[in-house]
Amino acid sequence: MRVGSFVLAAQFPGQGEGEALYRAVRSAEVAEEAGLDTVWLAEHHFVPYGTCPSAVTLAALLLGRTRRLRVGTAVSVLSTTHPVTLGEQAALLHITSGGRFSLGLGRGGPWVDLEVFGGGLRAYESGFPESLDLLVRWLREPSVAADGERYRFREVPVVPRPSESLTETEGPEVVVACTSPASVRLAAERGLPMLLGMHIGDEEKAEMVALWQRHARACGRSAREVHRAAHVSAGVCQIADRRTDAAETLLKAMPGWLKQGLEAHVTVDGRQRRMRDPLAYTELLCGLHPVGTPRLCADRLAATSERTGISRFALLVEGSGDLAATEENVRRLGAEVLPQLV
Repeated sequence: MRVGSFVLAAQFPGQGEGEALYRAVRSAEVAEEAGLDTVWLAEHHFVPYGTCPSAVTLAALLLGRTRRLRVGTAVSVLSTTHPVTLGEQAALLHITSGGRFSLGLGRGGPWVDLEVFGGGLRAYESGFPESLDLLVRWLREPSVAADGERYRFREVPVVPRPSESLTETEGPEVVVACTSPASVRLAAERGLPMLLGMHIGDEEKAEMVALWQRHARACGRSAREVHRAAHVSAGVCQIADRRTDAAETLLKAMPGWLKQGLEAHVTVDGRQRRMRDPLAYTELLCGLHPVGTPRLCADRLAATSERTGISRFALLVEGSGDLAATEENVRRLGAEVLPQLV
């Protein structure tokens, strides 16, 4: 089982953006010290829900500050960036880190980001498959040309080529954030593992994994490829000596962050959006994920793995909103939970 942290650089009420980003960086450094497998970095624009606007840039910093830890994006948003630009960055990080970079991709949301970066609503509604395919080709082929609806250019060489890395893998791992049957099928067709969100529980994740497997086989993917697909389950983790104390920590801090963070999202076309009740959502997360004693947390992770077949986790560890508490949470995850999962 491979357990990592999920870092949003969340800006809690009363905090500055610098404080949120410093906590994000520090929690990643502690994650390596604590023996975690990976740090997954979120990307958001113009909202305090997450103050990191470029997951790949923060990944570069953290890869430079660590020696063992894998660093991944969760996710880099393809609707607001050129896939070749992101492909070049991913190749660079793969080569210079010795293969420690994972590229998580998603289409994002119908936010004002699409207006600011010029992608437009079509990039979100229909452009993701084209962008994903172009990016994957960039990471796998020596030269690439494009003749699609959104991207058209003559053949150019891929420099640097990911395969030039002195590692066992020819290029960075690519993971796709999936929130619907359509996105599950898209990932399965390409044989790409999924990142499944923290808002759903084991039953729904198991159903999505099963759909991915059925569709991958139907598309001609080998049994070995289907079996080895390393999907990732996102969740929340808060550790305390009593479960009530762990839940109380999150219930005190997360609703305020969720309220100001989710309310700040602005749709690009004025469409109405339904926002989750922050308190109810926090309670839901506490019930779904490893929130409680070290024993309970280990049991929850083991149960999720058994029910879903997923063996990789990206756990939100900064739910307290406090730097010292976040560091302690990460250290306890490494020292008191991971040994029970061996």
